[in-house]
Amino acid sequence: MSGVPLAAAPVPASAGAPAAMRPTRVRHVVLWLTVLAYMITYMDRVVISVTGPMIQQEYGIGDRAWGWVLGVFQIGYALFQIPGGWLGDRFGPRRVLTAVVIWWSSFTALTTATWSIGSLIACRFLFGCGEAGAFPNATRSLSRWMLPAERGFAQGVTHAGARLGAALTPLLVVWLMIHLGWRAPFLIFAGLGLVWAAVWFGYYRDRPQDHAGTNAAEREMIAAALAPQAAAGATARVPWRRILAQPQLWLISAMYFCYAYSINIFLTWFPKYLGEVRDFELARMGLFASLPLMAGVVGDVAGGWVSDHLLRRTGRVTWARRAVAVVGFALAAVAIPAGVLSPSPLVSVAWFALAVFGLELTVGVSWALTLDVGGVYAGSVSAVMNTFGNIGGALAAVITGYILHWSGWNAAMYVLAALSALGGLLFLRIDASRLLYRGGG
Repeated sequence: MSGVPLAAAPVPASAGAPAAMRPTRVRHVVLWLTVLAYMITYMDRVVISVTGPMIQQEYGIGDRAWGWVLGVFQIGYALFQIPGGWLGDRFGPRRVLTAVVIWWSSFTALTTATWSIGSLIACRFLFGCGEAGAFPNATRSLSRWMLPAERGFAQGVTHAGARLGAALTPLLVVWLMIHLGWRAPFLIFAGLGLVWAAVWFGYYRDRPQDHAGTNAAEREMIAAALAPQAAAGATARVPWRRILAQPQLWLISAMYFCYAYSINIFLTWFPKYLGEVRDFELARMGLFASLPLMAGVVGDVAGGWVSDHLLRRTGRVTWARRAVAVVGFALAAVAIPAGVLSPSPLVSVAWFALAVFGLELTVGVSWALTLDVGGVYAGSVSAVMNTFGNIGGALAAVITGYILHWSGWNAAMYVLAALSALGGLLFLRIDASRLLYRGGG
């Protein structure tokens, strides 16, 4: 077995077989296009956190009100998760993902035309409504292309792309703000999204057999690997009543709520924490706000890769997903209080980097889980999970502003540690080997 995850489970070729009979790798191009999409989503959403102090000063917005500016994105994002996932299942991720990227890129650019807190909140809400369709449809786009043994790595590397985008954003945005003002990053990042949408629509196809670049060997390999999923019984209508009646779906959703609340603090409020509590000035804040997210990139790739490795070695999908996620949540639960209590700013950032690494160990596993248990309805299942995640993200953004007002930064951070511990306990009860719905009846 190859040690490279994306080379797993190749179609055997006899000695002397012509090279043309080897499977093409169009699915890998699809994967890396998806990685770019994840990067752009997080670049577009994190830019507001870095530009926040300038916007707050220009518009005269206090911390509690700013929490609503950050949180309203998550509210729109949460509300449209299920509709966005349903659209992908109904009309295919090629068209739907193209449309939502154009939508949110437009509102990224329109952020520069806002003139008050009211207009900013409206723009951020509509931006969130558009981005809501991104992850469910990206997951759906991979569900017909990636082999089961590649799913953990695929989900890990896509979320690594998201964290890489988030990690690079503070550095890029600080430089752009210093030279061009706070509006320039929004316009530049919006342009990147529009270019990606054009490339995606031109290259991607909803089914491998419809893509001119796939050969028969790759199509047959994918079809054989996904045969059990197809046998689960896809229908034109998503069986919402049967899916929502499964207790395991709510365990998954509650677990992801804990993850998303915690990680969202590092995507929204953490730059402000570094400035107010650790006294970093603007240029150093951009660097040190990036470091935990860089650690998260490593966690994303490592979590998915280790989970797939364990699955190939043992054949036990539940154990392969659970072992990685529980360790990740435990790391975060321990490292966050250590970061809060450390007297050294640099050591504190190092502890928080370990915490984000731990949190991100869980995320590729969580999204692979939606493919494991969702089958042909992976888009809808991932939409439910991500809805709860973004309810957590919205609450994190809004509630933190009030916690800071009433109790300070330490209390806000201890909430993350408690939720990380709870997320690990919930994952112990999740069975990745059991499909939520098998069709029929």
